[in-house]
Amino acid sequence: MKEASFIRQNFPKWKELEKVIETAEKQDPGRLADAYTEITTDLSFSRSHYPHSRITVYLNNLASALHNLLYKNKKESVSRIVTFWTREIPLVIYRSRRELLYSFLLFAVCVGIGCLSTLKDETFPRLILGDGYVDMTLHNIERGEPMAVYAHGSPVQMFFMIVFNNIRVSFVLFVSGILTGFFTGMVILYNGVMIGAFQTFFFQQHAGLESLLAIWLHGTLEMSEMVVTGAAGFALGNGWLFPGTYPRGYAFREGAKRGLKIVIGGIPITVVAGFVESFLTRHTWAPDVMRGGFIVACMAFVVYYYVYLPKRLYHNGISEP
Repeated sequence: MKEASFIRQNFPKWKELEKVIETAEKQDPGRLADAYTEITTDLSFSRSHYPHSRITVYLNNLASALHNLLYKNKKESVSRIVTFWTREIPLVIYRSRRELLYSFLLFAVCVGIGCLSTLKDETFPRLILGDGYVDMTLHNIERGEPMAVYAHGSPVQMFFMIVFNNIRVSFVLFVSGILTGFFTGMVILYNGVMIGAFQTFFFQQHAGLESLLAIWLHGTLEMSEMVVTGAAGFALGNGWLFPGTYPRGYAFREGAKRGLKIVIGGIPITVVAGFVESFLTRHTWAPDVMRGGFIVACMAFVVYYYVYLPKRLYHNGISEP
């Protein structure tokens, strides 16, 4: 059957199923179960014949909504804690892959802006980082300890401060999405420009390699989570700004739930990044090969968890719990 005929034949039924979802609290459980059976049958057909079509995405969203309504009061087993991070979060990331791409591209462009601005004007880092921080760093470089800033203070106290601040930033990125994602983009813009200026500044002071090995020891996970939570903010904003075929209120709620899952799912990674920054980054005497290997391992994990695993789960037909 041609896709157009499939849509024309079933579209009235799908619109009725949308109404069932909107009035779920008033519906008989049997009607919800029947609706779920109908939509999963159509979804299976669509996945087989039109796997890359927008209609398949539409049907998958309808099926997910009905599934959540049917099982929202079901008692969860302990294994759900595991599947939340091994299956549910990767699948939510796959559904949010466009927002994730936009967040990454925005961050990369802003890093480039920070680099170019510093190359054009050597005083630019002072504007972004502040005179006090720049002067302190220059003093450390003169003493032969460019990364000495990480060696001061109690590592335990630093750990709690860093983790609290990074989780706060994550929720700010997410909640800012309610304002059409504009403020989410502004937070990403500032951090991207700051990273670009910061990194270029060290290369200008002939301490580029040491800065890379120290900063990205924790920054690989930390900056990756910022990009991911930026995607959560964009998902929230897109939910009510671009509802598509769904009622705006329903689309907004779904975007909010999707974004919140992404933020919560990234908290363990944020904690690990905070631990590395507090307890490991300060050991600048560690061999370069060891530090470089750890950075590569972190990059591999990020690519696997946020790119490869979501795609593999989706194409294997795994659905969200």
